[in-house]
Amino acid sequence: MGRTSARKTDEGRFAYEGLERVIHEKARLGVLTSLVAHPKGLVFADLKRLCGLTDGNLSRHLQVLLEAGLVDILKGYEHNRPQTICRITAKGRRRFLSYLAVLEQVVRDAAEASRDVSSLAEPARA
Repeated sequence: MGRTSARKTDEGRFAYEGLERVIHEKARLGVLTSLVAHPKGLVFADLKRLCGLTDGNLSRHLQVLLEAGLVDILKGYEHNRPQTICRITAKGRRRFLSYLAVLEQVVRDAAEASRDVSSLAEPARA
């Protein structure tokens, strides 16, 4: 069986450097997606419900995103009750949209590879 060789211009083609670990984790991806869809922010309890996370789990993921500058956490009161609002930052929105562009390229590459493999399949016999 022959070996195919990659062109020199393909070096690093599938490295996908724009897939940031801080965003790529499943729970954080869900948190950022929720916050992008709600640019004015979400109350902690609503974000927790949307992402299917526990209080502690969401708090930890928000802390990672806060340290990366991707979200803001605003603490205040609503009707004399403590309330935490989570919002994506402008920097967070830019980085998330860049991340999505790279993720879209991953999907395009996988779809193209899938088409290439299926075109190599043997034709059906009569």
